[in-house]
Amino acid sequence: MSELPFRRLRVPRPQTTFADRAMTLRHRWRLILRISIATGGAFAVATYILGHQQAFFAPIAAVLALTAGVGMRVRVTFELVLGVAVGVFIGELLILGIGRGAWQIALVAALTAAIATLLGIKGMAMTQAINSGLLLAAVVPLPGASDPALTRFLDALVGGLFGLAMVVLIPRNPVRDIDGDVQRLLRRLGGVLSRVAQALRTDDAALADLALEEARAAQSLVDSVSDTATNVAEVARMSPMRWRQRDDVARYVDSVTDLDNAVRDARVLARRVAAMLRHDESAPAGLDEAIDRLVVAVGIFADDLAQSDEFDEAREELVEASRIAMSSLPEIVTVNTASIAAQIRSLSADLMLASGATRAELDERLDFD
Repeated sequence: MSELPFRRLRVPRPQTTFADRAMTLRHRWRLILRISIATGGAFAVATYILGHQQAFFAPIAAVLALTAGVGMRVRVTFELVLGVAVGVFIGELLILGIGRGAWQIALVAALTAAIATLLGIKGMAMTQAINSGLLLAAVVPLPGASDPALTRFLDALVGGLFGLAMVVLIPRNPVRDIDGDVQRLLRRLGGVLSRVAQALRTDDAALADLALEEARAAQSLVDSVSDTATNVAEVARMSPMRWRQRDDVARYVDSVTDLDNAVRDARVLARRVAAMLRHDESAPAGLDEAIDRLVVAVGIFADDLAQSDEFDEAREELVEASRIAMSSLPEIVTVNTASIAAQIRSLSADLMLASGATRAELDERLDFD
């Protein structure tokens, strides 16, 4: 019976414990503090300074801006604030003239969506614009307010600006955020490479297929690293409290493309190893050792990609991995064996670039002709 080339393996999702949730709570103290200050401050300003009655939209807008600001670009937060304000303004303005009812709600939703589109508002901001207009079209009018539309509009702006201010003044730790994502990605990459090396040692095509599945699943981690890099770069640039971390953040951000390429290299490597083993090709001696060297280097980088004290050791491992791979090729090579050696060299090159090496260094150190 022929073996299926690609097995779909269902990995059980790990269960979180109370201790895990307590640790998550510990890491979210800044978010909790921001929510507390922003909601209370926005309500106080709208109520006691602007004199608005039932200023519930101010703290709501603050929470919306805060939850958008955590892990999203400031531009998106501004769009969200604008979306809420547009929905509030349109909802109140129309209801003053046409009253409340089913067709009025439908009209408010349609006009809010149309105007938001013309203003370039999309995604979550579009959703909040429509929700804001619908909420105002369905609730009882605010008693005693001379200009309800302006009142709600200002409440939304006050709350949104309070939320945005908290994101800037009490920011997340950008280095910790990006480092956590990068470490998870590198651990996954190291695991994939370890399986590939073991598959070569044991002539196990199924194990290589499993490594390929894990490498494919790592794309979600790559996407997470990319998104986090964009956001932490903005935090480090805008928040005075994080300016001292800008150099470390920049090193992480500069490595994202190279880490993405390294994961892609690992996918191709696993695919070629699986194909070679399924076709009963003999693995050249030394390829597994070369991949083991890659694993060692990845482990060093996973400790802290922003600290270069041990990078020389990791780079030596990468150079040695490439040397072993290229020297292990027999006189007569197949497409698979040649591709495996080439992917090991590509992985070495991308990981060296991720650690800050220049292309001139790669040309000098990885040229074994």
